[in-house]
Amino acid sequence: MESTEFIKEYADSDGRYGPVKTQFADFDGIELESGAFLGPLRVAYETYGTLSPKYDNAVLILHALSGDAHVAGINEKGRIGWWDALIGPEKGIDTDKYFVICSNCLGGCIGTTGPPSINPATGKPYGRSFPLITMGDMVNVQALLVKHLGIDRLHNVIGGSMGGTQALEWAVRYPDMIRSAIVIAATARLSPQGIAFNWVGRNAIYSDPARPCTESDQGDAYQKVGRGLAVARMIGHITYLSEDTMEAKFGRKRALKDVDGYRYSLGENGKEGGEFEVESYLEHQGSTFMERFDEDSYVVITKAIDRFDLEAAHGDLVTAFRNIKAKMLVLSYTSDWLYPTSMSLTIVRALQALNKHVSFVELDLPYGHDSFLVSAGMPTLTRIVRGFLNGVV
Repeated sequence: MESTEFIKEYADSDGRYGPVKTQFADFDGIELESGAFLGPLRVAYETYGTLSPKYDNAVLILHALSGDAHVAGINEKGRIGWWDALIGPEKGIDTDKYFVICSNCLGGCIGTTGPPSINPATGKPYGRSFPLITMGDMVNVQALLVKHLGIDRLHNVIGGSMGGTQALEWAVRYPDMIRSAIVIAATARLSPQGIAFNWVGRNAIYSDPARPCTESDQGDAYQKVGRGLAVARMIGHITYLSEDTMEAKFGRKRALKDVDGYRYSLGENGKEGGEFEVESYLEHQGSTFMERFDEDSYVVITKAIDRFDLEAAHGDLVTAFRNIKAKMLVLSYTSDWLYPTSMSLTIVRALQALNKHVSFVELDLPYGHDSFLVSAGMPTLTRIVRGFLNGVV
């Protein structure tokens, strides 16, 4: 379907913001927290709405692990932005009122410098030789972009999951640059269980043929081989859903069967065909992810998520939050077992101990960690976000 047809069809629904284009900002480079210098540096970003004459209405959107800069509207490929239900005219983040910015994170593979980018020292893609990065590095690059756009202070930073950890890092690292922050389904440090899931996913990638097999190995062969990234995505996707969602959506319904309702073969070429619908669903998720994402970006980003630990970096959360000036909103979901409400409450209690301006909402939705992206949860999220932003002065 051509983009113009897509825009016409969806003009009065989710895509009504209209067509948008990805823009690029180029910088000489940046010194990473590891001490390494990374340059040149390119940042892919999109903007929505109009920047006010006082440059005081900017809202920075921070995406989750597999997200990108295309957060709203319809891009040149006809794809609707991943949070379009929340962002646009008269929506939760009203583009008639706010100037919205979203960039692809450092280490990503959708426009910003990352493993697929060319290493100027070799003339080849970085691949697994891309330097170690942190959440702090990602936020520092976002700050470069904000300043490049002429903005000294953001009205708000908002994100879910990895984006939520970055919103928290923004409040800690740049207290004078933001008026408010919304931290959704996030944590001040990843749990051992979360680290374990990421480790298994990376090992699926490392097990691919012709790829380095340990985290310390570096190689410049740059081609997608094997299905490690697909398996990593399947593992990750299981953690994003809840048991109730999987039961309601799939139950034990079968997609393939041979005799008497059961499949008695193990598949061909060592690959199981997927007897149950939940297996077919995960297979689809893994296969489509391979088409749009990069395995080495997955490795780099999940390592940054694992290493994020504000308590370890500052001694404790109270110390970490001492200089925060932003008005804070923390949201969690009852069915999120990857980043459960207890993690959000740890953040809230540390902020309360310092008498910081913090609000907390736990939303009772059955969709698991991905609740902040599910359309059924958008009306409630819209009301909360709109009300909070309107109260920030």
